[in-house]
Amino acid sequence: MKKLLMIPAALLLSTAAAAPKISAQSIIVNPTQPDLNVSVRINKDSTGSQNPAYKIGEKAVISTTVNRDAYVYLFNVNPDGSVDQILPNRLSDSDSNFVKAGTTKSFPAEGDGFEYTIAGPIGQNKVLALASLTQLKLDQISSFKTSQDQFATVNAKNQAGLAQALSIVVTPIPQNSWVSDTAFYTVAAQNPVSTGSLFVGTNVDNATVILNGQRLGGANVTYNNLRPGSYPVRVQAPGYRDIATTVAIRAGTTTNLNAEFATVATPAPAPTPSQYTVSLRSNVAGARVFVDGTEAGTIRNGGLDLKVSRGGHEIVLVAPGFRTFVGNYNVTKDGQITINPTR
Repeated sequence: MKKLLMIPAALLLSTAAAAPKISAQSIIVNPTQPDLNVSVRINKDSTGSQNPAYKIGEKAVISTTVNRDAYVYLFNVNPDGSVDQILPNRLSDSDSNFVKAGTTKSFPAEGDGFEYTIAGPIGQNKVLALASLTQLKLDQISSFKTSQDQFATVNAKNQAGLAQALSIVVTPIPQNSWVSDTAFYTVAAQNPVSTGSLFVGTNVDNATVILNGQRLGGANVTYNNLRPGSYPVRVQAPGYRDIATTVAIRAGTTTNLNAEFATVATPAPAPTPSQYTVSLRSNVAGARVFVDGTEAGTIRNGGLDLKVSRGGHEIVLVAPGFRTFVGNYNVTKDGQITINPTR
């Protein structure tokens, strides 16, 4: 939860395993459908299927239930794209995120001595619960910005960045030992307003939202100051069929639309592209290198040679104690790049 006030009182197992999916609603999904289940709820919505509104200053409680003993990790994707790690946090005990099978645990629980108070910014929020049969190490994806912060900040921005970061975190554990769930809520303005908001979530990049014939912009963001009413909406993405529906905009609330794209058809295999050598240099020995979501090797002796095709590529460096580095490069010839992540 963005600016919650504390008041005292990818990649799985091996290349043969199916990679995590990015879902418009659930952010990161385990495609194997394990027998481990988790549900997350916010106190104004007992069903988990609604989108309740909170005013700034209201108290909130998040509850989770699991069908097996598991460790539960909670994250909040804020309207501005930043991501907070709600649990564990600085005030939680070492086992505060351990939930027994068949039980519901609330955060904060009665008697914890602190409360969650909603603050800004206004707009659509998502709470992601990630349950694992074993404890996860999150220090490679999140950190406390100052010594006074009670909540860690995830280095990656927006739901796609969070999904990629968590894909790396679950790499070492068995594929059937983790699962996720998502709840939604809106932070509304204090005073009554005459306009509403629209949030469109997608599972692909570069999607475009068109409302009532006018282009709003990209997906996975909140659009404010919309006049209440019923409007046609179309969501487009390169290589996918358009998704068209109708949404109702209501004053003072955020309408949530999940646009789940499916591919039009399997394209014909592209010709094998030319290969280039990119010499990656880094001062972080042992850093793991990922190219376009696939692990490519480890930094040894100050570097690693990568074989990549012509065109754009995403390079990610992950190392304990360092901020996760994510960069995009357009490769047109052999060359060298230097990446030195910061702590």
